Amino acid sequence: MISFLLYLYRFYGVLQKCNQNSAFSDPHFPSTSLPSSPLAVPSRQRCPQASGLESLAPLVRSVEETPSPIPSTIRGTIPTWINGSFLRNGPGKFEFGKDRYNHWFDGMALMHQFHICEGNVTYNSRFLQSDSYVCNSEKNRIVVSEFGTLAMPDPCKNIFFLTSVLYYKGDFYASTETNYMRRIDPQSLETKEKVDWSQYIAVNSATAHPHYDREGATYNMGNSYSKSGFFYNIIRVPPPEEKAATEDSADLTGAKVICSIRAAEPRKPSYYHSFVMSENYIVFIEQPLKMDLMKLIEVMYRAAPMLTLHQINAFEDSGFLVMDMCCADDGEVIGDFTLGNLRRDSGEEMDKFYNSLCRNLPRRYILPLTVDEQTPLDQDLVTLRNYTATAKKTKQGEVYMTHEELHSDELLQYGGLEFPQINYHHYNGRPYRYFYSCGFGHVFSDSLLKMDIHTKELKVWRYPGLYPSEPVFVASPNATEEDDGVVLSVIITPRKEKSSFLLVLDAKTFTELGRAEVPVNIPYGTHGVFNKMS
Repeated sequence: MISFLLYLYRFYGVLQKCNQNSAFSDPHFPSTSLPSSPLAVPSRQRCPQASGLESLAPLVRSVEETPSPIPSTIRGTIPTWINGSFLRNGPGKFEFGKDRYNHWFDGMALMHQFHICEGNVTYNSRFLQSDSYVCNSEKNRIVVSEFGTLAMPDPCKNIFFLTSVLYYKGDFYASTETNYMRRIDPQSLETKEKVDWSQYIAVNSATAHPHYDREGATYNMGNSYSKSGFFYNIIRVPPPEEKAATEDSADLTGAKVICSIRAAEPRKPSYYHSFVMSENYIVFIEQPLKMDLMKLIEVMYRAAPMLTLHQINAFEDSGFLVMDMCCADDGEVIGDFTLGNLRRDSGEEMDKFYNSLCRNLPRRYILPLTVDEQTPLDQDLVTLRNYTATAKKTKQGEVYMTHEELHSDELLQYGGLEFPQINYHHYNGRPYRYFYSCGFGHVFSDSLLKMDIHTKELKVWRYPGLYPSEPVFVASPNATEEDDGVVLSVIITPRKEKSSFLLVLDAKTFTELGRAEVPVNIPYGTHGVFNKMS
């Protein structure tokens, strides 16, 4: 059985290098069997089987961009204190000429903006002018190969589907999981220059899910390849300078690699979509997806196999690192999201596909941070109260963990969850109580959830035929409680043309405050961010 492994990087000063000790010199650690445990019931069997699901084909079709802002129709009330832009990214074009893409990830990136000011909302969208989009548009065919679609040879450089909107040193970027990003104007959505990470630091790629500390610095993870092997690198980009640059150009100066982790199998690197950061630690999760087992710097943390794309939060507590993640039993879903599957007819065909999918459920792992030679074997090291996760030292330098399920059985009725979000600015890397996410009672999310991790109770927003995007929390001015604010989500439907809207929920009660309706079709997307205006 292949487990996943965790690497810890401890902040000993912002730019302190990790210890490059002899743990890296051995390309393989000895094969050992995992402690015996009852066979877990797969998540797809724990959740109810669906019947009579509707087709989602209208949510994965090409749409036109809306480059000039259009007004919305307000239902209810949009709080006047919300002042900024809700930026989102996702696939919006799935064919060029007679050529069709095969996989949802292949669609050309469409940037969306809901601009909110004094209770009013406008909407606009633009296609990202990526190399792929420009080349394909010029030739009116698919000339650039993507994640699931091969194309005829062409000199244009391939770029994967743009997954997220993020920012470095005050600038916004549309980013994927290569070494390239596109700077964008967060107001007009105009595509600016292409930025190559390798021009600033020695990495060949970076994730689309960085983290930010209280001082404004950005941390990310990126890969590098050399004659010495394959490395996972922790990157730090400094905060923006007090005096903003007068030139309208990308600025990643000062970016540094602060830690490099050597892969044992240079030709079989582990796939990772994101990582975890607490106040003093960065946790890199090495998964069994196309990867053999690896060696850790000091202590190796092992657990049963799983796949995680998005982590919820992590924090330190009395000598332990508490880490919460959305976890799947396997990684088959990545390849399953072909456009053919997503466009299946309503009823039996769609039911069959959905019921075959693994469901993501929230889990908590607890890592003891003080394991040494004197730590006893085969004893639960987790001494924190009110936790059921365990961690046992099985041999010198190795700890085996079992997780706590961070939910009750009620969550199973909503098909598990994904796209978790928290009150990031105030609670990332710190003890917290609430997170917000999407429930998956269909192939695409069909509900919004608020989870209380202390009680494992849920609050739910769900209506038939409505499909919400990843929820984003925005704190209210002078908030004194963790959930004092609103949750934003873009709602789409396959049942009626041009019936999309921005939903605003009271984060505390999880009840609707208002919605901003726009007469456009918006395809199902991925991630977004709120850009607060002063």
